[in-house]
Amino acid sequence: MAFARSDSVQTPPKMPKAIKLLIAGGFGVGKTTMVGAVSEIRPLRTEETLTDRSVGVDDLSGVEAKATTTVAMDFGRISIGQDFVLYLFGTPGQERFWFVWDELARGALGAVVLADTRRLADCFPSVDYFERRGTPFVVAVNCFEGAPVFELDEVKLALNLSQDVPIMLCDARKRESGKEVLIELVKHAYGKRPTTAAH
Repeated sequence: MAFARSDSVQTPPKMPKAIKLLIAGGFGVGKTTMVGAVSEIRPLRTEETLTDRSVGVDDLSGVEAKATTTVAMDFGRISIGQDFVLYLFGTPGQERFWFVWDELARGALGAVVLADTRRLADCFPSVDYFERRGTPFVVAVNCFEGAPVFELDEVKLALNLSQDVPIMLCDARKRESGKEVLIELVKHAYGKRPTTAAH
């Protein structure tokens, strides 16, 4: 009995590695905008219209034109070549929605903390949160039109960041700028992972 010989053995396609990343920061800093700019799918948004009930609850200083707010999360996805798929979760900015953060942070490789130089103090809760959890993060200063411009070293000092925390400028509206921030975060997070010695 003769058997046909196959010279080409088909290997199953390799599944891309899934990486969960968070986009965090204060209210109105550009988290929803960034997720929407970089996502290759239509982003899932949980935005609600701001009403007069938020007066005295949400601080609109510096973002008076803001009409909506994220109440649970934003979600988007971006593929990096054939090897990686980044799942992006934008956190809600207001303190009353922080209870969602623990669920969103579970299993995350790292986080982007978006900063607005008009309201720099709004970054502190995000920075503190990720430092306490030991979650690697980068700070991305979102370049709002008309916002004060500072040297990145000055912002780093003002936020009391560790020397090893990367800080960079970005424009949350632009896909390429957002991708650069995410690539920097992935590199930073993988660099922080403990290396295992070969036996």
